[in-house]
Amino acid sequence: MPKRDGVVVVTGAGGFIGGHLIAAFRQQGRQQVRAVDIKPFEAWYQHFEDVENLQLDLNLKESCEVATRDAIEIYNFAANMGGMGFIENNKALCMLSVLINTHMLQAALKFGCQKFFYSSSACVYNADRQKAFEAPLLREEDAYPAQPEDGYGWEKLFSERMCRHFREDFGLYTRVARFHNVYGPWGTWFGGREKAPAAICRKVIEAKLNGSQEIEIWGSGAQTRSFMFVDDCIKGIQLITDSHFAEPINLGSSEAVSINQLVDIVEDIAGVKLRRKYDLSAPKGVNGRNSENTLIKKHLHWEPDTPLRIGMEKTYAWIYDQYVARQKGEGHVVQELSSSR
Repeated sequence: MPKRDGVVVVTGAGGFIGGHLIAAFRQQGRQQVRAVDIKPFEAWYQHFEDVENLQLDLNLKESCEVATRDAIEIYNFAANMGGMGFIENNKALCMLSVLINTHMLQAALKFGCQKFFYSSSACVYNADRQKAFEAPLLREEDAYPAQPEDGYGWEKLFSERMCRHFREDFGLYTRVARFHNVYGPWGTWFGGREKAPAAICRKVIEAKLNGSQEIEIWGSGAQTRSFMFVDDCIKGIQLITDSHFAEPINLGSSEAVSINQLVDIVEDIAGVKLRRKYDLSAPKGVNGRNSENTLIKKHLHWEPDTPLRIGMEKTYAWIYDQYVARQKGEGHVVQELSSSR
């Protein structure tokens, strides 16, 4: 494995997972970290003054070259994405993220990057295998024959293939993880791009504080998913990047629950019981999806293991504080973290 004594680049650094990865690198003593995002710094969820922060549009090839110069490792999270409400209504915008990954791969090759990590998604999996509500376990080979989520899933699958061919044709060291529903503090929780755990936390908090005693659920509530706590995601990213396994691999919890069960958990955390209003016309995605973890256990001797209840307690507490702050007119709280954290 290469020595960790050069610049490590994280794109999408102002977002959820990118911010957590930078925090982990700082805690691990990485001295040269470059954080890149298109958003203005005040909109980053986590912003650290002791790393190199760049605001760049990575849809542009020249921006990718600025971002990757002198990099020994690249972790590419930059993309247009969000929950089902965003994905289903912004297919072209999601597809355009192929520009980011293509230009980032070209720049990584140009400047001799030693490791390139790409964040893919369980949305690459064949939709025909996800029609049942019983949370079918999706193995890595189930991505083919290809029938991914329209728009976002196709972009992810295409970019996976680009990583593969850059590795095979040009010798670029690439690793790909297929994320299964990452959640936790410092994630999007309002505005249309939030995913189910954060959206449900917000809705329960709203109902509790406003006294409405009702929650709207998209779909029938029978849809099943697995949800991975962000700390497990960060650990998995680093294990996969440093592993000898070069093919796309699942990174997700195998603890499947229905959306109704997820609401049960959040209600219990909040100490409320709400009436449920089901919006069957709302975006809801596939009926069932779960992570099959045979490969990650075989090659990494590990799998994500934070119990959903534990992770949701931490997520609910963080969103509650954010919600209250926003109601007071403080807006989204973007906290400057000290270099010791």
